Amino acid sequence: MDRRAFLGSLGGVAVAVGLAGCGQTSGDTGNYDVGMTTRKFDPASVEVPPGTTVRWKNTSSHAHTVTAYEDSIPDEAEFWATGDFDSQASAEDGWLGGNEGGIYEGETYEHTFETVGTHAYFCIPHEASGMVGNVVVSEDATAAGTDAATDA
Repeated sequence: MDRRAFLGSLGGVAVAVGLAGCGQTSGDTGNYDVGMTTRKFDPASVEVPPGTTVRWKNTSSHAHTVTAYEDSIPDEAEFWATGDFDSQASAEDGWLGGNEGGIYEGETYEHTFETVGTHAYFCIPHEASGMVGNVVVSEDATAAGTDAATDA
């Protein structure tokens, strides 16, 4: 083989290998309800019946959190967040103090929703970029009627 042709072909392989994994998502379509891309939850909103467990999966290479807006969940609902914090302030302090509560590439977080209403949440490091979402818990929702639901 000609030396220039051989070196040229190696360059193409190096570029392809170097770009591998640079996309926003891994292309994983596995067992989860909400994916976490570089700067958004996908889908940003899901509707489920009470008693449903929603599963988030980090499908990007960036660390994320799933943190309830404490003032934007139903009054009867308990606060929820990755890292099992008991308040929004402690979740934010944990993240800022050492990335506590972070979900890394390929990891998942699950929460079971019992209280009817809208449960708004966000990703602490990416909230300013618009990484927010909500889970709407409704008696009218059916797990079979939404592909974002998995029964608990």
